[in-house]
Amino acid sequence: MRSQNISFQNNDGKKLSGIIDFPLIGKPKSYAIFAHCFTCSKNLKAVDNICSSLTMTGIAVLRFDFTGLGQSDGAFEETNFSSNLDDLRAAYRFMSDEFEGPKIMIGHSLGGAAVLHVSGELDAVQAVVTIGAPSNPEHVKKLFKESAEEIEKTGAAEVNIGGRPFKIQKQFLEDLSKRKSADVIKELDKALLVLHSPQDNIVGVQNAAEIYDAAMHPKSFISLDGADHLMTNSEDSAYVGSIISPWATRYVDFDETHNLAPEGEVWTRLSGEKFLTEITAGKHLQVADEPEGSGGTDYGPSPYGYLLSALGACTAMTLRMYANYKKIKLDEVEVKLTHDKVHGSDGEQTESDKGKIDQIKRFIHLEGDLSDAERKRLIEIADRCPVHKTLEGRPKIITEEAS
Repeated sequence: MRSQNISFQNNDGKKLSGIIDFPLIGKPKSYAIFAHCFTCSKNLKAVDNICSSLTMTGIAVLRFDFTGLGQSDGAFEETNFSSNLDDLRAAYRFMSDEFEGPKIMIGHSLGGAAVLHVSGELDAVQAVVTIGAPSNPEHVKKLFKESAEEIEKTGAAEVNIGGRPFKIQKQFLEDLSKRKSADVIKELDKALLVLHSPQDNIVGVQNAAEIYDAAMHPKSFISLDGADHLMTNSEDSAYVGSIISPWATRYVDFDETHNLAPEGEVWTRLSGEKFLTEITAGKHLQVADEPEGSGGTDYGPSPYGYLLSALGACTAMTLRMYANYKKIKLDEVEVKLTHDKVHGSDGEQTESDKGKIDQIKRFIHLEGDLSDAERKRLIEIADRCPVHKTLEGRPKIITEEAS
């Protein structure tokens, strides 16, 4: 993904710090806003993973720090749940003015409760996603219940949350108590996806059940089995990001025309220090990467993986076309391929016995009521697949710097 640092003002004129993560190639097919968890920030690794996964599907995401947190201005002790809602409204206005109205609202933990409370009034929003969210904002009081008496008595107390000190004022608790979610969720009138881990020991999974029960259809629930509340395992947050877009395609009016490479062109783009690369071929988005052992993140096949995939797919398609034309009863084709660097003298096909050469082995399994002659002919036809011919033909590659 490519990212742009931005800032915008909330209703009180305070500057809020944000990042918009864009797809590497083309204009986004839609925009989303991500609301982080209580006392967290936009830079939480789990948030980064979720946004990265979304950009791979063509969705741009604004993630920002609520007032008094991260790099945003203001004092945290002066904020409350209501001010969080105002910050979300300000983020929505900023995106609507500078880009387009976000169609997806995503919230983690208390951020999930916030998007539930505000999304119903945002016209462009068509889908809402909660991750480990409490069914009522008041749930957050449990994080500092030991200080509740002091807060009530003196008006404020310093509490430790996640190893960091925060000052909590009485007005914060009073504001939470005023917010009841059941009616808000029932009247949401947006598609809803609830994601929650049964092992979440911060916000119990019964909260997901309460959100789901209160919501009207369309609504969906996905269990994040084994995940902790903050999704400290990167695989959990990457999984969350990978399922939001496919789910949303049923409910969100995506503009798929923005990410179309012209016929005959393939676009690739890499951004960052590692190898994750986004690929656009027509309307299809893929990613290429390297295994973790090679310094990558293993989010997609390697370039050689795609090379073998192209040859394998072309081989199978060529055999299907030939079998259909000749009315051969070919039920299934399975092609397995390997790629190795071998010494020239060891290669099955070589022009030189010096140094190493590339060797691709292709194993073809044919299913169907086939005669021996038909099987032999199909294996011969495999060498006529266009990708095979391209590879053997040593294509000339012309490289130029694009303007």
